[in-house]
Amino acid sequence: QVQLVESGGGLVQAGGSLRLSCAASGRTLRSYDMGWFRQTPGKEREFVAAKSWRGGRTYYADSVKGRFTISRDNAKTTVYLQMNSLKPEDTAVYYCAAVQSYGTVAGQPKPYEYDYWGQGTQVTVSS
Repeated sequence: QVQLVESGGGLVQAGGSLRLSCAASGRTLRSYDMGWFRQTPGKEREFVAAKSWRGGRTYYADSVKGRFTISRDNAKTTVYLQMNSLKPEDTAVYYCAAVQSYGTVAGQPKPYEYDYWGQGTQVTVSS
């Protein structure tokens, strides 16, 4: 069982930055593919960014490409999402997700491809 806890959300003005963290409780994130998703009320959870364990490949939604960066620090059992040049449309609850790596997560993964989820952290970008 992988327990994930997100932190780092908050209120920021448009153009600002935030860094989200996703910590794994009691274990490392070695051999897990990691992802970040976000969700707003009434909408489906959407893919934001992913990083594979095998090869360390990264994938981004077109809407955040060039502004967001996903990274991982296995020694500290943490995955990060650096968000720069934030826009009001980035406002959402952001979720961290993990799945045992079999080399299948790629491109624009769907939520069902992940087995473990954090509780979410709210990000609000004011205009």
